[in-house]
Amino acid sequence: MHSRISFALPLALVTFGLASTASAQDMSGEQLFKQRCGTCHATVAGKPALMAPNLRGVAGRKAGATDFKYSPALKASGLTWTPETLDQFLAAPSKLVPGTRMIVSITDAKQRKAVIDWLGTQR
Repeated sequence: MHSRISFALPLALVTFGLASTASAQDMSGEQLFKQRCGTCHATVAGKPALMAPNLRGVAGRKAGATDFKYSPALKASGLTWTPETLDQFLAAPSKLVPGTRMIVSITDAKQRKAVIDWLGTQR
């Protein structure tokens, strides 16, 4: 009986993991942002930055342009947050900006696009 339980548990975990991935594909950009980014970033106007910069109005903004304490690497990057640069950054932050403090990436291109499109509405 023990072998059945030990086999069933990994199968249940794999099934749960697949269901989670599939449901993430169906989420809106706002939902994905809240799930993937909302722990550190805010988009509410005037909300002070705590762990990461407030991303309200990020589309079209120069990197490191708010009063948040950015890494020297990001401040010196010279980037402007276009859909293309946001896509590159969210795919692999330290690849685009070596030395950035941003450690979270969104590897799925559709999810990145949904988040970037939603951020573009946050003016």
